[in-house]
Amino acid sequence: MVISKTVSDASIHSTFASRYVRTSLPRFKMPDNSIPKEAAYQIINDELMLDGNPRLNLASFVTTWMEPECDKLMMSSINKNYVDMDEYPVTTELQNRCVNIIANLFNAPLGDLETAIGVGTVGSSEAIMLAGLAFKRRWQNKRRAEGKPVDNPNIVTGANVQVCWEKFARYFEVELKEVKLQEGYYVMDPAKAVEMVDENTICVAGILGSTLNGEFEDIKLLNDLLVEKNKQTGWDTPIHVDAASGGFIAPFIYPELEWDFRLPLVKSINVSGHKYGLVYAGIGWVIWRNKEDLPEELIFHINYLGADQPTFTLNFSKGSSQVIAQYYQLIRLGYEGYKNVMENCRDNAMVLKEGLEKTGRFIIVSKDEGVPLVAFSLKNNSRHDEFEVSDLLRRYGWIVPAYTMPADAQHITVLRVVIREDFSCTLAERLVSDIEKVLHDLDNLPAKVQAKASKVISGEENEGNGSGVVKKTALETQREITDAWRKLVADRKKKTSGVC
Repeated sequence: MVISKTVSDASIHSTFASRYVRTSLPRFKMPDNSIPKEAAYQIINDELMLDGNPRLNLASFVTTWMEPECDKLMMSSINKNYVDMDEYPVTTELQNRCVNIIANLFNAPLGDLETAIGVGTVGSSEAIMLAGLAFKRRWQNKRRAEGKPVDNPNIVTGANVQVCWEKFARYFEVELKEVKLQEGYYVMDPAKAVEMVDENTICVAGILGSTLNGEFEDIKLLNDLLVEKNKQTGWDTPIHVDAASGGFIAPFIYPELEWDFRLPLVKSINVSGHKYGLVYAGIGWVIWRNKEDLPEELIFHINYLGADQPTFTLNFSKGSSQVIAQYYQLIRLGYEGYKNVMENCRDNAMVLKEGLEKTGRFIIVSKDEGVPLVAFSLKNNSRHDEFEVSDLLRRYGWIVPAYTMPADAQHITVLRVVIREDFSCTLAERLVSDIEKVLHDLDNLPAKVQAKASKVISGEENEGNGSGVVKKTALETQREITDAWRKLVADRKKKTSGVC
């Protein structure tokens, strides 16, 4: 006798034939019932397919490729809490090795076997917060000892700084004094910066690799001018170098460039391990020149395994994977390997630059010496602009940002392509070809359509389909969005330099 049995085990059904894909996923409330792990994976994975391809995200400085061996190391340590030094002393040791290696790379004045002062962070944003706090506390201590007020500290920067500097100023109540830019000169002018320094300036922040056009600011000139001002005034205003992008570039392809601890007023430097340090997102470093430059009262001491371990971070719990990956890259590549990677990035940037110049349609606003990126503007944007080029490039999979410069160069709009380790010469040539296709598409937009679009946007025409509404093309709609976006930026004076 055969007994029929209804099989209800969901595991025997195809995921795409199951009930779990027939309803929308919860967006605001946790579901009442569990679902099989296979279904959860497939549903989320399918939605993630709509994200952009990280390798084609040319807006980002952040590393998007690492060797499989390093991926394995990261996965094997993903469950370790980096801050738990008592349980994971080897991870702590690897972090300290990274600090020492990077400090030596930046020419910190260390004796033989002397331990450097620094810490791993969650990117350069945290590193800048820590450096800024050290400057503020150092300034406050000195002022209090002199019987002077400590209620009005400021930092002098260029208007091209990354938005994390604005965050520091707002979060920790420090005035941000910005040197305005000008057309053709998109980094901080050292002379103007030093003019803005006063007795309340806790530091001047120079950038080794502007996010706008990759250019290195002249840190040596800034140091020399500030030394003279300090002599005249009796102040001891220091310098912090934001080397988030350029800190792992300059030592390898511009070794003679003086920007680091070789300059006496440079007291701290931050660098992003997840940019040209060649590690996935989530790791930065901040290094101090001497112990005296990091006030002791900001440091927390943990005693483990009979040794004193000083810690200074904003985050407490965080993963160990990126620290381990950074050490892997430093010993795997060595000086030779990093130099090869950076030279290759620079060469591929030149391929892209030359290809764009051959079109005869662009002005290059980036510099050859700096971060390997290409920033460029249209020579003539009367028929179409950089935002439209950026938008249409997405049809080919490319993510290329367009943005306006900060004050007083906000009338300049640029496109920017960041060249990372995984961006090859072939991809550079393909990108030039796709940009030419986009320009061709824009050039062939009928002039009468453009004229009608401009009239509709300005409200001069309201006809076309009997309903009083003119049907617009996607490109015409994009123009309206572009105009509205530009007006929003102008009205609210929002920073557009935070794209990294």
